[in-house]
Amino acid sequence: MAERSILHVDMDAFFASVEVLDDPRLRGRPVIVGGTPESRGVVSAASYEARAYGVHSAMSAARALKLCPDGVFLRPRGARYAEISGHVFDVFHDFTPLVEPLSVDEAFLDVGGCLRLFGEAVTIGRRIKDRIRDEIGLVASVGVAPNKFLAKLASDLEKPDGFVVVEAGRERELLDPLPVSRLWGVGPRSQASLEALGIRTVRDMRLADPDRLEQGLGPAMARHVAALAEGRDDRPVVPDHEAKSIGHELTFAADIAGREALVDILDGLADKVARRLRRAGLLARTVQLKARYPDFSTRTRSLTLTAPSDSLRVLRDAGRELFDDHLDRRGRPLRLIGIAAQNLERADDRPAELFGDPEAERDRTLDVLTDRAADRFGKGALTRGLRRREPDD
Repeated sequence: MAERSILHVDMDAFFASVEVLDDPRLRGRPVIVGGTPESRGVVSAASYEARAYGVHSAMSAARALKLCPDGVFLRPRGARYAEISGHVFDVFHDFTPLVEPLSVDEAFLDVGGCLRLFGEAVTIGRRIKDRIRDEIGLVASVGVAPNKFLAKLASDLEKPDGFVVVEAGRERELLDPLPVSRLWGVGPRSQASLEALGIRTVRDMRLADPDRLEQGLGPAMARHVAALAEGRDDRPVVPDHEAKSIGHELTFAADIAGREALVDILDGLADKVARRLRRAGLLARTVQLKARYPDFSTRTRSLTLTAPSDSLRVLRDAGRELFDDHLDRRGRPLRLIGIAAQNLERADDRPAELFGDPEAERDRTLDVLTDRAADRFGKGALTRGLRRREPDD
C-alpha cells in the first residue's frame, strides 16, 4: 500500500478562543464557556488559562467556579461557533476535498492527492495552520502522519499551537514511551486489564504475547490495540457526505453600502467557489446569493444556469445578476454577503460536447492558468480581468 499523507487539524480551545477573538479584553483571562454556576450547567470549553486551574469540559459550572473563582463564565453561542467553523473548513477544502469532520473544531484531511499542487504534506500543514491564524485569527494544532491514528495523536502532543510530524519508519520512537491509554479504544476498564498483565506502555503492548492479550481483552480488541501499538491504521479519510453545495460568505466588521464595493467582494467570493468546484471535479447547476442586513434579516435568491458550470465567469455573472435583480436598490448597507454553488454533479459524468463553445473553452483555459499560478505562487498571483456588467447593460 502506498504511503498516505494525513493531517489532523484541531482548533485549540475553540469555543473559548472564539470568545476571545470577538472580545480581545478577554485575552489572558480564564474563559469558561457553558452553563453558569447559577444555572447548574456544565462546562463546554475552557481556555488554557482556565485549564491551569483544573477546569475542563463536562465539569459542573459550580465545580469550575470553586477551582477558578476569577473565571469569566460565558453562555455558548452556537451560531457564532458554527460560522467560524465554516471559515476553518473552507480553508481545509481549499487544499483537498477529502475532509472528514470529527466535530466543529477538528478534522482529518487526506492531502495525498494534492502534493504536486501544494508541496509535501508538512508544507500543506504549515500553510493551513498559517492561514487559520492570519485569515481567521485563531490557533490550530496540526499532526502530520501516514495514517489517522498517528496524525490525531501527533496533533495532541504539543498543544496549544502544536505542529508535530510523524515520519514513516519512526512510529515506534514516538509510540513506545506512551501509556497504553493513548491508544484509541483503551478506556479505564481496558487499561486496568492491561495493567493486570503488566502492560503499562505502548512498548509493553508491542512486545506482549498475543495469547495473553487475547485472554485479557478478547480477540478483536487485542488485534486492534496490537496494530495501533505498531502504528498501523488503514482506515481511509471519509468525508461525512457528498457535497450538496460549495459556498463562501463574508461577515463585515462594519456594514458596507455601495454596489461597487459589494460586487468586488462578491466577485472574490465567486472566484473562491469556482476554484473549489474545479478542485473537487464538480459542476453547479444553481447559484445562490445570500445577503444579511444590519437588522439581521437575511435574503437568499437563486439562479439556475443554462448548463452546469465551474467557470469563474459564469459564477461571477450569475452573482452579479442576482445582486442587481434582487437586492435593495436604495443602497441599503449589508453586514454579510455570500455566494454558493448548488445542485452539484460530477464533471466526469457530463458527456463531452461535439462542438465546443469557443468562449467557454477560452474561459476554461484561463481558469486552469489562474489555478496553476495560485497553487504555485499563492492566491492573487494571477487574476482575470472581467468586464464589469453594469445594472442596465
